[in-house]
Amino acid sequence: MRGQFPARIEEALNRLWELCAATIPEWLPMRYISWLPQAYEIAQRFQASASGRMNIYLVLLDFSDRRGDAYGVYVGMSAYAPAQRFDQHKAGIRAAGSVLKRGLELLAGPTLHLRHIAREEAVRIEAALAVALADAGLITEGGH
Repeated sequence: MRGQFPARIEEALNRLWELCAATIPEWLPMRYISWLPQAYEIAQRFQASASGRMNIYLVLLDFSDRRGDAYGVYVGMSAYAPAQRFDQHKAGIRAAGSVLKRGLELLAGPTLHLRHIAREEAVRIEAALAVALADAGLITEGGH
């Protein structure tokens, strides 16, 4: 699929989901995101040395109503599992407005290594990751 027009990639991914949904890991995004490899690269720069209860997570945001890239990212931190926290956002439970309104899906892959870390490190990494993603040109929310 590399080098293909994004609409063709999106169509192929939709067919793949229909045929193989039960076997696809949860960290694989459900749509084509041009900057996802860059998000992986940036997230890999951050490492935690102490374990704990906190998780760093990313949420794909829909900015198709604005000019520029159709997608953005929300950077969050929670003691809940990332998928559970995303569900809470979408249900309006302590929800960030950007995730409630624009949240499409959890991007679990880039931050798999940032789970079960100490709170102090999670606070530092969440803020620094948001800045790094924004500095790379991504529309970034959260990270506070």
